[in-house]
Amino acid sequence: MSINHLTKPDFLIRKMSEAHWPAVAQIYKQGIDTGFATFEKEVPSYEQWNRNHISRCRLVALRDDKVAGWAALSPVSGRCVYGGVAEVSVYVAEKARGFGLGKLLMEELIPASEKEGFWTLQSGIFPENKGSIKLHEKVGFRYLGKRKRIGQLDGVWKDNLLFERRSKTVGIN
Repeated sequence: MSINHLTKPDFLIRKMSEAHWPAVAQIYKQGIDTGFATFEKEVPSYEQWNRNHISRCRLVALRDDKVAGWAALSPVSGRCVYGGVAEVSVYVAEKARGFGLGKLLMEELIPASEKEGFWTLQSGIFPENKGSIKLHEKVGFRYLGKRKRIGQLDGVWKDNLLFERRSKTVGIN
């Protein structure tokens, strides 16, 4: 069966390992190529990516042992008071989009993050990334506001929409 005929039960969510990196990097590149998933222009090395993402909260979605999507957290600050706040990254392979895989990843990532002591998850999303906006709303993120012209991508000023989700287990939502 090709990846174009996947259904939700066909995916297995597992902890990401370094061995998954080539496929994770390829999916990340697909997101970069859309022009509305990230300000990044190039996929970093594994070592750089590894330094910038929290090792305890990294997931991959597998179909027949092939990575079809991934999700990870990065710290928002090095200050200890923000130790329970992380930024979400979630990427789905082009051929696996539209099957609810992003939601499946988020539904695993959220409780995993709470188990690790995170009380706030946040995301900055380009306004034209409608799929990501819908995904975040479906899994309980709320829209906080818009950062207008926060950065440039290929010489074009871009807005960024801020979303957050507060842990229900910490009691601060």
